[in-house]
Amino acid sequence: MTEPAYVAVDWGTSSFRLWLIDRVGRVLAERRSDEGMLAAAKTGFAGVLQSHLAAVEAPDHLPVLVCGMAGAKTGWVEAGYVDTPAPLAAILKQAVRVPGGARDIRILPGIAQRDVKAPDVMRGEETQLLGTLGLAAAGEALVCMPGTHSKWVRVKDGTVAHFSTFMTGELFSVVSRETILSLAVAGADDAEDAASFRTAVKAAFEAPAFAANLLFGARSRQLLFGGTPAAARETLSGTLIGVELAAGLSGAVPKAGVTLIASGRLAMLYRLAFDALPVIVTPIDADEAVRRGLSMAAAAIWTS
Repeated sequence: MTEPAYVAVDWGTSSFRLWLIDRVGRVLAERRSDEGMLAAAKTGFAGVLQSHLAAVEAPDHLPVLVCGMAGAKTGWVEAGYVDTPAPLAAILKQAVRVPGGARDIRILPGIAQRDVKAPDVMRGEETQLLGTLGLAAAGEALVCMPGTHSKWVRVKDGTVAHFSTFMTGELFSVVSRETILSLAVAGADDAEDAASFRTAVKAAFEAPAFAANLLFGARSRQLLFGGTPAAARETLSGTLIGVELAAGLSGAVPKAGVTLIASGRLAMLYRLAFDALPVIVTPIDADEAVRRGLSMAAAAIWTS
């Protein structure tokens, strides 16, 4: 039987993912839950981690490498930030050890952009960048990482030069649940309306200043001309993503286009959005990216 070498953990704000990894990077066991930072801060980070380590029968001596919100100021142990311009290699050197335990547990730092005009932070995404681009990346890359708080990152020769955060996912949740537009999407089923989504993406990309007006159009169009709740939902989603893309693509785009790091439905939506513009995209699975990043960091920390 293959022996485990370490445990990799991606600890988000609302989600927890753990992988038991062998020496060649293969996944031996996996755990997922909704015990993210917000939940773990109440119940205890050490207890949450230990319950999942026990579930995968991780030996007591096995080291654990964590990325994400467990290293935030309000997390388990603050891991700090690497400031931009941030070489991805610097992330490996600033991992913080969790004190007080027999097991070696390290938390990777985030990246901070200490620009008065454009302050920004990321945690977890830096590990996806590491796993996608590697340490010896040459040339320029424009990376889009969709999510509750989407990140757009410009990387040059393995160094994060600049990035921007867009609250696209969170805004969609609030707008579709807490505003009058909730009436338009009420009862929406799982049916997809690609045409409504693509139309909304194009309209918002071409006129992002009209975002608030375009959002209300989902309601007025339904009242005046009919339409399904699913169409209204896709209009809201497409509008918010279109506004994000208008900003993210406002600068120079590398010849290779955009590297899209995403999984599941978000990967599908953003590929559809880029195709509607159209923009060249190289898709990367987010789970694979973060695992590769954690594997590279683990090798640097425990074998160097």
